[in-house]
Amino acid sequence: MNISAANEKPELLIIDDDPLITDTLDYVLGKDYSVRVAASRTQVKSLLRQMDSPPELALIDLGLPPAPHRPDEGFHLIGELLAASPSMKIIVLSGQADESNARYARTLGAMEFVAKPCEPEVLRSLLAKAREISVAEQSAVEVKSGLIGNGAAITLLHQQISQYAGSIFPVLVEGASGSGKELVANSLHQQSPRSDKPFLALNCAAISPTLVEPTLFGYSKGAFTGASNARSGYFEDARDGTLFLDEIGELPLELQAKLLRVLENGEFQRVGETQTRLSNARVLAATNRDLRTEVKEGRFRADLYHRLSVFTVQVPALRDMGLDKLLLLDHFGGFYAKQSGVKPFTLDPVATKLWLDYNFPGNVRELRNIVIRLCTKYPERAVTADQLITELDWDDPASTEPAASQNGAADSDSSLSIDAARKHLQSQQNVHLDQLLKDLERSYVEAALEITHGNLSKAARLLGMHRTTLYSRMQGYEQVPRDET
Repeated sequence: MNISAANEKPELLIIDDDPLITDTLDYVLGKDYSVRVAASRTQVKSLLRQMDSPPELALIDLGLPPAPHRPDEGFHLIGELLAASPSMKIIVLSGQADESNARYARTLGAMEFVAKPCEPEVLRSLLAKAREISVAEQSAVEVKSGLIGNGAAITLLHQQISQYAGSIFPVLVEGASGSGKELVANSLHQQSPRSDKPFLALNCAAISPTLVEPTLFGYSKGAFTGASNARSGYFEDARDGTLFLDEIGELPLELQAKLLRVLENGEFQRVGETQTRLSNARVLAATNRDLRTEVKEGRFRADLYHRLSVFTVQVPALRDMGLDKLLLLDHFGGFYAKQSGVKPFTLDPVATKLWLDYNFPGNVRELRNIVIRLCTKYPERAVTADQLITELDWDDPASTEPAASQNGAADSDSSLSIDAARKHLQSQQNVHLDQLLKDLERSYVEAALEITHGNLSKAARLLGMHRTTLYSRMQGYEQVPRDET
């Protein structure tokens, strides 16, 4: 979103299902912000579709319909808002103020977590700080770079970008949420002969499936209700430049065939027209899904996948970047300290080891938000391990391999597992291993949740994985319990 003009109020999205709270916040904050209000994730999606661009700031509750007594909807909403606008600053204001909920909200990308009730002046101060950071980030190109480092993983990434930038063929950028896929796409554009041409980005997960086609290809006047004028789409507007399609795995199947046609011969039609138009835009695509699995399960076209993945770039997860975590710490720490007019904080030796051992499940986005909070809390000071641990989504920092103590038991059961597998294979005509493993995983997850009475942290420890990993896998099961501590 562009920096608001001096005479315009920055837009603030407030999501809470209590009308008394939203009315009060609207009244208190409406003098400084252009407030939009929603009571659920569904309403948020509808509201975002009506806006030209997402708001800069969001103030959200975790407990939202249809499960207001659990944090699930709020957690999902954080991810959806950041998918729509990675630069959005999110502050969670919630009565579900368990420390585990606060840590996980920050891991997902929330800038800060505030427990209800909260004094209006505290919210004003936090929003003002978030707004200052947002403006500073928009005006300073260097802070947007997540491609910092000299380790093997980031060196390979730079080499691939340099190698593929000059090509006319698509590039598929793969990587976890928050790892910097759009930055890679932008680097591919900037290092290409098209760098002086438009670079347009569209998040396929952030708009309604019914609006994807007119958004990509444009539409004629009267093509559908509300189409009062003809309008060009992204492929026309990108012209001879670059079109970046983020979260390409969310593209509806019926649209995938039309995208394939553009990739093959440049031809497309506006919605409501029969005239064929041509586009010379280079397409870059990104996903945090495994598209090979999506193809096997019939949710993504094999021919489109092969067309998009002429070149593939894997953005490394922060957990694999070793000492580069310290370079990113220095980079963002220096920027945000300068923006706040203070000297950067440092980490004492124990905190430094903790920083290097932490996996950063939220990747660079999580690291950046941690740095922002540390800059605010401990300017010009040496942060201790005890101070740092409160900012990390880590239940047991003493061990990064919680399942290690169980390896012996697993080894002792291996002969039994092989015997069971042999009998199963001999008794079945066909065994679909992928589905079998998914069913087995879900059974173990549900059993762990039953044993721990729905406690997500304890279930994760029982299964030998991080709570964030368990939560991510469970999103596909359509049930995420509240993590009681």
